[in-house]
Amino acid sequence: MKTWIKWTAGLVGAVVVVVAGAGAVGYKLAESKMARKVEVTVKPVAYVTDAQSLERGKYLFESRGCVDCHGANGGGRTFVENDKGLKLAGPNITPGGATAGYKPDDWVRIIRHGVKSNGQAAMIMPSEDYNRFTDQDLASLVAYVRGLPPVTGGAAVVQLPVPVRVLYGFGAIKDAAAKIDHSLPPAQPVAAGVTVQHGAYVANMCIGCHGEKLSGGKIPGGPPDWPAAANITPGEGSAMTRYKDSAAFVTMLRSGKRPDGTPIKVMPFESLAKLNDVDAQAIYEFLKTVPPRPAGGR
Repeated sequence: MKTWIKWTAGLVGAVVVVVAGAGAVGYKLAESKMARKVEVTVKPVAYVTDAQSLERGKYLFESRGCVDCHGANGGGRTFVENDKGLKLAGPNITPGGATAGYKPDDWVRIIRHGVKSNGQAAMIMPSEDYNRFTDQDLASLVAYVRGLPPVTGGAAVVQLPVPVRVLYGFGAIKDAAAKIDHSLPPAQPVAAGVTVQHGAYVANMCIGCHGEKLSGGKIPGGPPDWPAAANITPGEGSAMTRYKDSAAFVTMLRSGKRPDGTPIKVMPFESLAKLNDVDAQAIYEFLKTVPPRPAGGR
């Protein structure tokens, strides 16, 4: 065997060993991170039961993404599954389900901080979208969920392919609790209206996919076939140039299609279609004011 072939074979073998070793380390790190306890300071939000709060809670449940993971009845649903070994399912959160025995502080911990009642991080819960909920909105959402009719449903399913687990172990993919500034106080109420201020509040629901800076990019932990989230700032490569006015933007949220008729592959349109006109138009007004950033910066 020629010398260069021996060298190449040896180098390839060494790389394989290093990659395998790194994979094993990453897998172990993932197990440790999943089991860790996350300490957060939680201020309980008192339960409410009035009709206005329940109506608001229903609207938030239907329009802020809850149905996409937990189903319209709260009984849980599989929302991602492919032939690469990835399966994600939201748990049953009706009375008697995953939230059985929750106290007011437990609801705050999971919704705002992405931390389960046992202190472990929730892997998929998009708490970065809900961290800025006002106390009133959080109380309303909890009231609605607590009042759902009990149904039979399963526990959460977080089945990750080995490469995804390894990336999570090394920090390339973060769980819910690791994405949040837990020191931020709750948002203060803003009067609903087609205003930049109200739009900024509603647009917190966009952070999970489009990033904290709203410039998009590959969604961490998403299936490999998911396209990158769009840049929704006014910057280079912005998707917002497609929408000449708020009417066009709202039509997209309702239909799941761009103005040219092409479908948008990955967005929670089941929820977005339930946004009322004020909230949808306010998001558009806010997005026109955010700092321009190149696409992909998240």
